[in-house]
Amino acid sequence: MDKVIVTPLKQISHAKGDIYHAMKKSDKGYEGFGEAYFSCINKNEIKGWKKHTKMILNLIVPVGEVEFVVFDEDIEEFFSIKLSQNNYNRLTVKPKAWVAFRGIGEHNILLNLASIEHDPNESQSMELEKINYAW
Repeated sequence: MDKVIVTPLKQISHAKGDIYHAMKKSDKGYEGFGEAYFSCINKNEIKGWKKHTKMILNLIVPVGEVEFVVFDEDIEEFFSIKLSQNNYNRLTVKPKAWVAFRGIGEHNILLNLASIEHDPNESQSMELEKINYAW
């Protein structure tokens, strides 16, 4: 799917506390910086569907495990990936793709390094049932 990039990220083990890389401006998928925020998702809960018209999402899961599903309605194709410390990657989602995500672990935190600041008029939301996906 051309609206998705998965980038392996570096984890550095350190005796006093591990280091988890997120993004550099030289990375593929970096298209500027608007804001960064953390989002929590409870186990077995699902947030979505949401589609941005301009924002590029850069999603990282340093705590827990989260399943992300991206739906490209132009080609009617799904992309799914579970991110965690054991599958430590950055998921970049380009505009005009629907995104939903589900908490798998007991405690789940994701980081979004968004390309632009949040603008409530820049995105659309849809009920989960409107897109047929077998969670």
